[in-house]
Amino acid sequence: MSSTKTVEVNFDGLIGPSHNYGGMSDGNLASKTNAGDVSNPREAALQGLEKMRMLVRAGFVQGVLPPLARPNFGFLVDAGFIGSDANILEQAAEQAPRLLKAAYSASSMWTANAATVSTSADTEDGRLHLTSANLSSMLHRSIEHPETTGTLAMIFEAEQAFSVHAALPMHADFADEGAANHVRLCGAHGDAGVELFVYGREAGESVDGFPARQTKLASESIVRGHGLNGARTVLARQSATAINAGAFHNDVVCVGTLDTLFFHEDAFADTDKVLEDIRRAADGLFDLKPVVVPRADVPLEDAIKSYLFNSQLLAWPGEDRLVLLAPMETQENPKTRAYCEALVAGNGPIGRVQFADVRQSMRNGGGPACLRLRVVMTPEERAACHQGVLLNEAKIDDLQAIVRATYRDRLSVSDLSDADFAEECLTARERLLHALDLSGLV
Repeated sequence: MSSTKTVEVNFDGLIGPSHNYGGMSDGNLASKTNAGDVSNPREAALQGLEKMRMLVRAGFVQGVLPPLARPNFGFLVDAGFIGSDANILEQAAEQAPRLLKAAYSASSMWTANAATVSTSADTEDGRLHLTSANLSSMLHRSIEHPETTGTLAMIFEAEQAFSVHAALPMHADFADEGAANHVRLCGAHGDAGVELFVYGREAGESVDGFPARQTKLASESIVRGHGLNGARTVLARQSATAINAGAFHNDVVCVGTLDTLFFHEDAFADTDKVLEDIRRAADGLFDLKPVVVPRADVPLEDAIKSYLFNSQLLAWPGEDRLVLLAPMETQENPKTRAYCEALVAGNGPIGRVQFADVRQSMRNGGGPACLRLRVVMTPEERAACHQGVLLNEAKIDDLQAIVRATYRDRLSVSDLSDADFAEECLTARERLLHALDLSGLV
């Protein structure tokens, strides 16, 4: 990728050593289905790093965000547990195992939920803005944002180029799930674009079924905080049908990049209005290319099981049409495989589907799109950010060596009370932070 271009940089989450199937996420069907199973943190992290390597080799700029400190002893102390680390873990395991699972959660690996990002071409002050997501809908994720903000502030430290915002207030009316409910559309990454925010409910609104995790008020607050142009911003409601089918975030039924929006027929409450609003906002900037997947071709159940839309949609170097980087499960599902074959055989904007093995993440409900935070950056911004988190193959090799040396290849929920395992997790993170030149986060 040319260093002189404004490009979309993918910052993937490095899966942490406490990756487990705790079943903590209401509305996430994969998380619930696999709750209690034995996980393989080592394999999970290596799979994620191999996906990053694939993009580095293709010529993309690829970044990484480190795992958060787990277990979160501060959270357990706040919950009333006292004594040594071993005593705290033992008490929590006996008295409140749900809190212990929350303290160990490795869900920060899904960096699409880390923050919402607005590129400098869209903001009033000409800086790149990032707002950490409060993730207030789920206990295990609601404890992430202080550390996430600290990580982002260290990586995007240069105030002349970046503005890192703390999370919105921790109240249900401000529930914010980050970039998983946000899409930026444009003609070219360096041009002004349209920012699409998708929400599931109004502030104060009660909804039936699975939780609607993103509120309209949260999205409106980020629009204000980032200094976005209202005429170039669209707020759209996700359909209750999609949410109750298991699309807990919009990125389970929709993905977009450049001028292309790829989504399921049941993604939005009012599809015609969403497309009309985007076209109005994009007037004079680009012509929208919507790719709507009919429910007759791919039932919503198949789309969610296979994570067809939780894929990375990428302008692949050297190719004249977009590439959909999908999980292996999309290839294995007969409905989505047949759809992908027909998709690339046509003359639309998506010309190829490539598959990645991220099965350990998928079993907890996160595909390729969940694992990455998209940050559109100018060459100057890339030079101003922390260089230790921008990857090449040698650094990926180093990270994989640490993972092989420090991560377990078998982890059950019953292991979480083991003080030796807690020490393993913290030691592994320290080594990873050192490799990324982020030791200040320890």
